[in-house]
Amino acid sequence: MESIVLLIVVINVAYMTLTTLRLILVIKGYRVVASFLSMAEVFIYLMGLTMVLDNLDKPLNIAAYCLGWGLGVYCGSIIENRLALGYVVFEVIVDSLEIELPIQIRAKGYGVTSWVADGKDGKRLCMKVLAKRKNELKLKDYIMTLSPRAFIISYEPTRFNGGFLVKPPK
Repeated sequence: MESIVLLIVVINVAYMTLTTLRLILVIKGYRVVASFLSMAEVFIYLMGLTMVLDNLDKPLNIAAYCLGWGLGVYCGSIIENRLALGYVVFEVIVDSLEIELPIQIRAKGYGVTSWVADGKDGKRLCMKVLAKRKNELKLKDYIMTLSPRAFIISYEPTRFNGGFLVKPPK
């Protein structure tokens, strides 16, 4: 009896991990990979669901199904975070005296667009920096070492065209 409970948990962890990854891949535009992943996902889902439905008289199996579901969502989100697919845009605002900051960030290989803006306390230097998502923390830490008082907002763009990281057409 305990082996079926453990098997149900493992199957549902696998199923929900794949479901979470598939959804994220679709959102990020990896539709072909997501389609193939969904075939494995539905096979695993049917195996687990069949085991539970064949044993509905045992509430422990239903609890195992629910536990596996939750753990699978958690595992899928951890895996996606480690894959770090896509890009991140940083909007950075610093004191206008830090005019060398864009040059220093570009020297690390990042694309930077900068301009001077008016802030509450005077002129500010604003920058947009595009980076691969896997470099998000490294870039943030680098900016903070150069300008500890920097105001930073980061977000994931859904689409972009041209720019520093896009290869020119052949």
